[in-house]
Amino acid sequence: MPEGVTPVLGPITNALGEVYQYTLEFAGEAASEHSLTREELIERRTLQDWVVRPLLRSISGVAEINSTGGYVKQYETLVDPQKLRYYNLTVNDVRTALTRNGANAGGGILPQHAEQYLIRSVGLVRDLEDIRHIVLEESAGTPVYIGDVVEVRIDTEVRYGAMIKNSNTEAVGGGVLLTSGGNAKQIVSRVKQRVAPINKEHMIPGGLRIVPYYDRSELVDAAIHTVTEVLAEGVVLVVVLLFLFLGDLRSSLIVSANLLLTSLLTFLVMIHIGLSANLMSLGGLAIAIGLMVDGSVVVVEKVFAKLSHANHTSHEKLRPPAKLRLVLDAVGEVATPTFFGVLIIILVFVPLMTLEGMGGKMFAPLAYTIAIALAISLVLSLTLTPVLCSYLLKGGSEEDTWLVRILRRPYASLLQWALDHPRTTVLSVVGMLIFAVCLFPFLGTAFIPEMQEGTLSPNADRVPNISLDESLRMEMAMQKTMLGVPGVTGVVSRVGRGESPADPASPNEADVLATLAPFDERARGVTQDKIAEQMRTRLAAIPGINLVMSQPISDRVDEMVSGVRADVAVMLYGDDLDVLVARANDIARIASKVAGTQYSRVDRVGGQQYLTINIDRGAIARYGLNAADANDVIETAIAGKEATQVYEGERRFSSIVRLPNTLRDSVQNVREL
Repeated sequence: MPEGVTPVLGPITNALGEVYQYTLEFAGEAASEHSLTREELIERRTLQDWVVRPLLRSISGVAEINSTGGYVKQYETLVDPQKLRYYNLTVNDVRTALTRNGANAGGGILPQHAEQYLIRSVGLVRDLEDIRHIVLEESAGTPVYIGDVVEVRIDTEVRYGAMIKNSNTEAVGGGVLLTSGGNAKQIVSRVKQRVAPINKEHMIPGGLRIVPYYDRSELVDAAIHTVTEVLAEGVVLVVVLLFLFLGDLRSSLIVSANLLLTSLLTFLVMIHIGLSANLMSLGGLAIAIGLMVDGSVVVVEKVFAKLSHANHTSHEKLRPPAKLRLVLDAVGEVATPTFFGVLIIILVFVPLMTLEGMGGKMFAPLAYTIAIALAISLVLSLTLTPVLCSYLLKGGSEEDTWLVRILRRPYASLLQWALDHPRTTVLSVVGMLIFAVCLFPFLGTAFIPEMQEGTLSPNADRVPNISLDESLRMEMAMQKTMLGVPGVTGVVSRVGRGESPADPASPNEADVLATLAPFDERARGVTQDKIAEQMRTRLAAIPGINLVMSQPISDRVDEMVSGVRADVAVMLYGDDLDVLVARANDIARIASKVAGTQYSRVDRVGGQQYLTINIDRGAIARYGLNAADANDVIETAIAGKEATQVYEGERRFSSIVRLPNTLRDSVQNVREL
């Protein structure tokens, strides 16, 4: 590996692992619209890295804490070329001296009578004064210190990313990444349990607090609430309909018991086989609720009809043995069609179980949950339901209920008319079929309904060679526009990349989270789709950006499937980049005219400018230099090269050597190196 490159393992997570994101703020700071200074951003980033991150990183199930925003503190040694020339020194001499004075050493063991001492030499630099007093060389008996030829100060690392909150200030925060395969609900709950005492007991110096702006558990709770609500509605609907059509409350209770028990057993089986209750599996359970009662309803209706007929034809009360035989006969008559009916429904979802890759990860849990629920409901309808019927059902009158009588009158009249006019009936049905087929191309279709996450992610990328400062300025303008859209309560943008390599990005890219007001707090008719469309319309007026309107989870899933944050991606391959870009623009123009396309864009694949330094080997040979010597000077003087590390207690900061900014901030200055 090249010098200075140390391979490390990345966090054991995936693109969907960021489940909890936060900023560090004072209480009430959001309402004050205070713009943080550079010094405040340095201090908050230091606290984030060395206080907050260790506190959260120790939580079980957390793979990494991705620090974002602010400035990373750094010790800088800024060399003065004229003073170096006076003492006949080089930049490399300064870096070497700093490196040699930044380490401890062990001296073994020193026995002393009945005791022994462990010998160690403490050579770590502890502050700016220690760096200034490092000796470079000795001249005529006088030591030349680093402080004689350089300026030593505390500054910040070159940053490649930043965070902006609510368009008025930069911010510092982090994102919690869960371990691959972890339960987002459980891990976020643990994070909240840790955050609560941190904020309450003021564990962060200066009174700072952890303020979340994205919480995946809220979406999970909403999904669980939806399943619970659908289950309750299903139970009520089954009870009401069966009572209205059968006129027997006990029949309704038997089917409802089967529905509730099926849901409970489905969760137990999911736990046993390791199928997590994620958004897709819960969605599968919600879909299956209407199907889970079919077998039980058929069995209950058949048993009820048998008992009613027996009561009508027999003047004596049925004895238990006779009742059991009657229930068994009734179940035997419907068992085969019920079994194959449910089996056919299960087979419909088998193709989803065979999907591989990202499609399998997304839709297989849904299919497995539906299959498990239907299989359990079938077993219960042929075992538990007959037992409950033998205990609870007594049968009733063979006469129709009042609701069936009301519905039967128009049905009987319509049926009689159809039998009297067979030709007209057949032609009418064929005409309606043809009309329905003609309408089919105009119907909107979707493989699965789009989930409303309650948070929008209007991501925009800019020209590749844009500076971070200019990108931040444009992002603040975008945030002001987004905050002006009704229904948007807050916006946080991460421009560029954070510390963790799990989600790398360039300064021209922004990861935006626009938090929406809860649905019940919005004005009437203000839906997420309308907010997104209004936001997209306003942002489209800002020049120099490529915009994709998405949602956090949907955005990450699209990126995992195709590498592009879009629902549909077209990738072109070839040798000529200009030709590829031209063809991509042609495809985008055609795609924008396709019905159902909201917006399209072409990713920026070029435009990053380079300042190339070509080494004149003949010229450096006259001075006895090699290309490595020139490269070392360029890397150290311009970018800065780490020489050692400075420890402040448990905190650790890099100490680098570089040229002052005034000597490296232009092409001419670089040329004069």
